[in-house]
Amino acid sequence: MTEDNTTPSQRRGLSRRRMLGLTGTGAAVGAATFAGGLGVGRATADTVPAGGAMRRYPFYAPHQSGIVTPAQDRLHFAAFDVTATTREELVTLLQAWTLAAAEMTQGRPAQAEETSYDAPPADTGEADGLPASGLTLTFGFGPSLFRDAHGKDRFGIAARQPRELAALPHFPGDKLDPSRSDGDLCVQACADDPQVAVHAIRNLSRIAFGSAQIRWAQLGFGRTSSTSTAQATPRNLFGFKDGTANLKAEEAGQADEHVWVGQRDDPAAGWMTGGSYLVARRINMRLETWDRASLREQETIIGRDRPQGAPLSGGTEFTEPDLAAKGRGGVPLIAADSHVRLAHPHTNGGVRMLRRGYNFTDGNDAIGRLDAGLFFLAYVRRPSAQYVPMQMRMARQDAMMEYVQHTGSGLFAIPPGARDGGHIGQTLFA
Repeated sequence: MTEDNTTPSQRRGLSRRRMLGLTGTGAAVGAATFAGGLGVGRATADTVPAGGAMRRYPFYAPHQSGIVTPAQDRLHFAAFDVTATTREELVTLLQAWTLAAAEMTQGRPAQAEETSYDAPPADTGEADGLPASGLTLTFGFGPSLFRDAHGKDRFGIAARQPRELAALPHFPGDKLDPSRSDGDLCVQACADDPQVAVHAIRNLSRIAFGSAQIRWAQLGFGRTSSTSTAQATPRNLFGFKDGTANLKAEEAGQADEHVWVGQRDDPAAGWMTGGSYLVARRINMRLETWDRASLREQETIIGRDRPQGAPLSGGTEFTEPDLAAKGRGGVPLIAADSHVRLAHPHTNGGVRMLRRGYNFTDGNDAIGRLDAGLFFLAYVRRPSAQYVPMQMRMARQDAMMEYVQHTGSGLFAIPPGARDGGHIGQTLFA
């Protein structure tokens, strides 16, 4: 074996050229647009003064970015159905997506420009001149990628489906829309500029033409969780601070325990080591009804005060809630059916999760109510232990359920990060 003396950037260039030989899928056609101008970047992006908008996160890393990365302000989430019919076509798509993602997260076009004026542009262009804006792209695999609705193993990977990657159960109160649920693949695009996030999903969808198509998508604004101690706690559309007790990126030991899949978690799915599981839930909020509730009722339902986010047992926002504290007549200061109590680790066997949710609004429904709420995103190591029991308990007991309804759902296996020269999901197909 000869020694490889190429640099990372040279290897990426070689990877692009190798894509020219891939055939048989729409992804290969998209990938072939890497042919011309391989070194061309966006000069205007490099001239923007350093700052938040210029923040770049590396795509190639042991863990995928967009998980413990400090939560950005905007989201474009998309779930895809795979239309490719062979394993080779699916791998080709993942290779093409990896190359494009590595470019876009650095503020460059998805693919280098075509040399032919008569060919379609290699990038849709709406992000030209814009900086990277902290873009992260996180990819996942749904249960149906391993076995379709008829139990068919389309891509020869059914034996490697993780135990934890099973359809979520029906929770009390769910009114799920199948057109807003599930999917073979998912992509979470987060950025501080909504146009950058939309550009990323648009180009990945374009590259996937003939191999995969969008099943459903969700735009999000205003993060509803802090994933870093440097971030202030945001508010959800109920007006309350959300995610005060969220697991933070700086808690590396907690992330190892609650977020990252371990080597011995599932012998049949060792390829998931260093990955995680993503729970995605579209939660509509009955805002008109909530807005007519008294402040006392709202705070009792949440279990925190609205101005500061402090637990009703006393203290400040980050004071640990005292679930045993009682007021007059022995009534718990934090109600038995409050959201804080039912979501607290002490009530759930000590398990935690890393939330990355966003507010959303999609106009109005047929009777004029706001179609708005929370797009809940949470990363966990074991969905069956960290999410399912908690959500089942909350669906049955949480007083907040009067004001919310879950209308979309999905569970995805998030593989470890790609290595430079490799592709997302390579460990699964090795």
